[in-house]
Amino acid sequence: MRATSPLSRSMAIVAAAFAALLTACSTPPARQEAARPAPTGAPVEDARPAGAPPSAPAPVAAPAPALAPAPAAGPRASAAATPRDYRRDAATHLYGLNRARIYPGRLPPLLYAIGVLQVEVDDSGQVRQLTWMRAPSHAPEVVAEIERTVRAAAPFPAPARMGRVTYTDTWLWDRSGRFQLDTLTEGQN
Repeated sequence: MRATSPLSRSMAIVAAAFAALLTACSTPPARQEAARPAPTGAPVEDARPAGAPPSAPAPVAAPAPALAPAPAAGPRASAAATPRDYRRDAATHLYGLNRARIYPGRLPPLLYAIGVLQVEVDDSGQVRQLTWMRAPSHAPEVVAEIERTVRAAAPFPAPARMGRVTYTDTWLWDRSGRFQLDTLTEGQN
């Protein structure tokens, strides 16, 4: 029999103490319930090999976010007295409905498309007509997307003081598909 040195004995004690500490500090794995109960009298078999540590529970998918119900009434009425004042209300309305599509911060110096669109809104906030003052003809997909976005945003704030309004705004379109409106732009680099 070989004599053990005091150093190796100390190392063995430290290793055993460390292992005991790790075991004491670990939390037991969460108990998982079976999806289907085992038939009565049938033994439940563990699929792990003997001596293998318990596996972590399967990740649980987060529930899908609930969609907020649409407000019963349309957007608030606009108190704008001029088409220029109404343009700010309309731009704020569009930004509110397209938050994820708004380009954050200052736009790059070269934009993919710039379009000037005139929108006619009736007394209830419905879009009556879209007229391009300057369409980005090199990007017909942008023209179609802007028109779809404006129509989908209806009803706009009702122009209470004017009855109906025709306003003009400039769309600043980035290659990423995000945009800013000139009324609320943060500028360009």
